[in-house]
Amino acid sequence: MCPAAESYLSILYRKDRVAEMMTKFKSAPVVQFKAKDIFRASQLSLLGVSSSHVEKDRKKIRRGKGLAPLLLLRDEQNGKVVIAGGYRRLCAIYEFDEDAWIQCKII
Repeated sequence: MCPAAESYLSILYRKDRVAEMMTKFKSAPVVQFKAKDIFRASQLSLLGVSSSHVEKDRKKIRRGKGLAPLLLLRDEQNGKVVIAGGYRRLCAIYEFDEDAWIQCKII
């Protein structure tokens, strides 16, 4: 599904838990949240305009190309959401419109 998300999650969680999460992501429905709300829930800051990866996603947006849904993990113990996949996409979209509705899969 998303090797980068799996790699990132394997730093935080045991291998069996990551496998379970990735299975859940595959079957999770696509939902939408506003960009600004995802940032608030994640407690992360916006990447700077100098990020080359964010710029690649900005170019896709300008060309009207669709972006893959974000992969979000509810961390209820810490009261936030972990962005398992799509942080740079979120930053690119937010720079265009903080009120933009973003497609996500959340578990």
